[in-house]
Amino acid sequence: MEGTQLTPTLLAEDGVVIRKVRRLPVPGNISVKKGDRVGSRDMIGSAELPGELRIVRVPETLGIEVDEALTGFRNCGIEEGVQVEYGAKICEYPVFFGLLKATCYSPAAGTVEFISKKNAHIGIRMKSTPLVLSSYIAGEVVEVEKGHSAVIEGRGAIVQGIFGVGGERTGKLELLDVGCESLVTESDIPSMAEGKILVGGMCPTVDAIKKAAKSGAVGLVTGSILSEVLSCYLGYDLGAAITGDEDIPLTLIITEGFGELAISESAYSILSRYAGHLASINGATQVRAGAIRPEVLITEGIEVSLCLEKTIATYSVGKRVRIIRYPYFGRYGVIEEMPEEPEAIATGAKVRVFRLRLDTGELITVPRVNVELA
Repeated sequence: MEGTQLTPTLLAEDGVVIRKVRRLPVPGNISVKKGDRVGSRDMIGSAELPGELRIVRVPETLGIEVDEALTGFRNCGIEEGVQVEYGAKICEYPVFFGLLKATCYSPAAGTVEFISKKNAHIGIRMKSTPLVLSSYIAGEVVEVEKGHSAVIEGRGAIVQGIFGVGGERTGKLELLDVGCESLVTESDIPSMAEGKILVGGMCPTVDAIKKAAKSGAVGLVTGSILSEVLSCYLGYDLGAAITGDEDIPLTLIITEGFGELAISESAYSILSRYAGHLASINGATQVRAGAIRPEVLITEGIEVSLCLEKTIATYSVGKRVRIIRYPYFGRYGVIEEMPEEPEAIATGAKVRVFRLRLDTGELITVPRVNVELA
């Protein structure tokens, strides 16, 4: 009897509808309208991110009174709205019977945003940073919130990873000349990979990752990584529950986990099918509430008619699956039996299980929630 559908932990699907909300961090300008077609590298919005506000406590700094500091501002022609350069004189007041001058200099270039009449503190707003918003995926603009966001909808393939570092990038997929169960070494990385997203193997060495970045690659998608290699690549131990903002030249996406685990058959099958296509990647990961998974999206240059129509994936006898939890994590097998009644497992809990024949020939019993379709 065919079992009910279980939701896999990670997505590896083709021919699916992909929707992305592209939002500016601050109000700005959205330059597309509903119905527009966009490519994955198109700019669809812009904004100005306000610079840091530097507050200078002039009376405390110079040891003068508030009214003296206010006079000192006037002496230097400083008022709200005035542009100042780094190191420019913003306050000057004579002290010691006019023999000396107490002088305060600007700690940054920017615009005088306020001068407090109460305490003579001055606020200097540093130069704003221009921001551009890309479409990230190819498709149609289906919604627009003026000045804030746009929703892009496209059709293509998605492969999620279990962990990643580095932000959004786009590049052409290129398969490494290594097997899925092969370690990725420096010699496996092409010397010229400008704008490429390299795919394949497992457990890359630090030298391999550094060479990929040096060769111009924008991403590396592989099965697994050693924690010490990741720390060495980043230059520090990663302790945050959210990644994606790392200042690194290459986005790294791990599809299986830490240790020596081969890239999954389902993920590699999709990525190899679209070798040479432009893809969008994002290593952002959040492992707690509101989980965010790193992803590879292929929506560019794909004929809708050639896309596979998405079907509801169900488990049944004979289906090939992959185990996603220990002690058999990463191993593959075929469903031989699907008992309807819950059975006791090692923890003492009674759960619904599968009887699997592993590729090694071993017959095991595992909880249904511990597997996904291969």
